[in-house]
Amino acid sequence: MSQPGSDVLLERMMTLHPKIIDLTLDRMERLLAALGHPERNLPPVIHLAGTNGKGSTQAMIRAGLEGAGLRVHAYTSPHLARFHERIRLAGELIGEDALSALLDDCISANGPDPITFFEATTCAAMLAFSRTPADYLLLEVGLGGRLDATNVIEAPALTIITPVSLDHQQYLGDTLPLITAEKAGIMKRRVPCVVGPQEDEALAVIEARATRLSAPLYVYGQQWHCFEDRGRMVFQDENGLLDLPLPKLPGPHQVQNAGAALMALRVLGVGDAEALTRAEWPARMQRLRKGPLVEAAPNAEIWLDGGHNPAGGNAIAATLGAMPKRPTHLICGMLNTKDISGYLRPLVPHVASLSAVSIPGEAATLPASVTSDAAAQTGMVAVEKASVLDALRAIVAAEPGARVLICGSLYLAGQVLRENG
Repeated sequence: MSQPGSDVLLERMMTLHPKIIDLTLDRMERLLAALGHPERNLPPVIHLAGTNGKGSTQAMIRAGLEGAGLRVHAYTSPHLARFHERIRLAGELIGEDALSALLDDCISANGPDPITFFEATTCAAMLAFSRTPADYLLLEVGLGGRLDATNVIEAPALTIITPVSLDHQQYLGDTLPLITAEKAGIMKRRVPCVVGPQEDEALAVIEARATRLSAPLYVYGQQWHCFEDRGRMVFQDENGLLDLPLPKLPGPHQVQNAGAALMALRVLGVGDAEALTRAEWPARMQRLRKGPLVEAAPNAEIWLDGGHNPAGGNAIAATLGAMPKRPTHLICGMLNTKDISGYLRPLVPHVASLSAVSIPGEAATLPASVTSDAAAQTGMVAVEKASVLDALRAIVAAEPGARVLICGSLYLAGQVLRENG
């Protein structure tokens, strides 16, 4: 009998625990023990937490390491088009046969015991990473840090905390210090930690934990600086100054993410700084240049971004503000767990209209009517549309050369990437 495909096995994993999110490490530790503790047989780990910028920072570090000829594993979530995107083995996305075999191993080892989808799939990733040689493993936190399924690494080579802001309050706490304490839970005794730009109250939490753990800190604005100057990126730390091209990923916030990635490479003493700036990462102000959506609006400039919280809205606003002037229209779909007003408010000065859509197939989607109403309350011109394609056609019928940004959710971005090929 042939082995079931990964889609079937992933669906089976969804049934093993009634809650999608249930933060604890007990179930992880039990299954990892049953699998022979693969988390103890990994390459040096770079562990990343934060509210925004984890994926981009990870992609830049990977580009810098691979540019120096190193083999790099990477774990990230959520995926956009296919689950396989979450597990990268020595530079290549995991193949279907390998993924199916790993998932089957984890289901067999777990038996009928409760375990969440993310925990089970993280165990599968750990198993994969332990079986394939590499020089480094980039490990991105799923949610929070202290009780996240990835936080089973006793002694990583380095931890990184990207900017922390309010998000997932129902799981992490309703204040910035509480959320930061959860994120800072990945810090380990005497393990260096690179810290991206933070609010003062967040940084105070990180610094207090670093003191307790005797963990060396490399903090933005203190041990390192990174900024744009005359179309170049300038990085400086105690070891000197680097003058580099701007990151390929657009937006002022990506300069700061690149700075954190550069500081990580400098702490580790490895990597190619210039290769780091050439990193790509989908759905982070990604320009769509081909596919059905582009064909439907050949004179438009179409962008895609998965940011979904107030900090993400601020980052998009800064990016739009730095772009050449062009009438800009949003096509927006969001989840009902997000602060939609906080996300949209920074965007108001930069956009001409918003077309609201629901996210098909997502139980937690905000109805288009709710998104439209929220946008109207911020002062935007807002309409409801049945789909992204319908919204795009309506926008370019009125303004053929518009800039169109599809935004509001990684789940919407994933659907767009799947449908656009």
